[in-house]
Amino acid sequence: MQLRTRKEGGGTPRPSRWGIDSEYGRLRDVLIGPVDHFSWQAGNAVAQRAERVGLKFDFAAACAQHGEMLDAYRQAGVNIHILRPSSELPYQVFARDSSVMTPWGAVIMQLQKPYRRGEYAECLRFYLEAGIPIYDLVTAGNVEGGDFMVLKPGVAACGYSGERSIEPAVRQLQSWFQAEGWEFYTYAFDSHFLHLDVQMGMLAENLAVVCVEAVEPELVEWLQGRGIRVIPVPYSDAMQLGCNVVALGDERVLVPASSKNLIAACRAEGLTVYAPDVSMIGNGGGAVHCMCQALHRDSVA
Repeated sequence: MQLRTRKEGGGTPRPSRWGIDSEYGRLRDVLIGPVDHFSWQAGNAVAQRAERVGLKFDFAAACAQHGEMLDAYRQAGVNIHILRPSSELPYQVFARDSSVMTPWGAVIMQLQKPYRRGEYAECLRFYLEAGIPIYDLVTAGNVEGGDFMVLKPGVAACGYSGERSIEPAVRQLQSWFQAEGWEFYTYAFDSHFLHLDVQMGMLAENLAVVCVEAVEPELVEWLQGRGIRVIPVPYSDAMQLGCNVVALGDERVLVPASSKNLIAACRAEGLTVYAPDVSMIGNGGGAVHCMCQALHRDSVA
């Protein structure tokens, strides 16, 4: 297995078994982070709020909720792959950040927080042992998967706050995608929002949820210019991870049970909603989108 399959100047072949070209093609295989050593860690606004308002971490509840989420994937017919747990990695459950999937294979990311930097190791080992092509490894600084989305064929986006993801690393990703002939939109935002997937998420083809009152108008305009319709959610919902969703394909979506406004809106759109309770994990800083990385979706190109 090559450590890097990316061709300089573009033209990288697409693997037949793995990869995605959208956030909404039918999800066939998903990578999930283990909950075995999870505990809340200081360092993001969501976890800090949970402790400020007096919430207490319950490991047994977190494990039960993780299992409920896995059951939802199984009900949706998704093949589940789980990273090998490491006792040194309390936030390994958030598998979104250590890698991202592209049409040409996986990209190994760099993480900002010291207690998360080691997550790349089990992630890299998983891809090598599973025989999944590794498109490349980010070397220009930290950039986390929660800021990155393959929105639709030919169009990707990546946010950066200067903390979890920094501009030089995002520009490195951008150069790779542009060499492959893709549009790659970059969006700067305040670090208070942690990642782009706290502010928006794809629900289905040409349908996104966005915290319109918090993002810059340019982001909504850009999405609409790409034919993507927006369901707005209020700031209070976004900070409770109300935009942190996973499109399962075929008009189905995974949404945290606490996101009641969004669940109602999705059902009004005719979507089938899977709604596991992940609040104990969510109060640590990440919900269903944060806990997964798509490995294989049906192509929609």
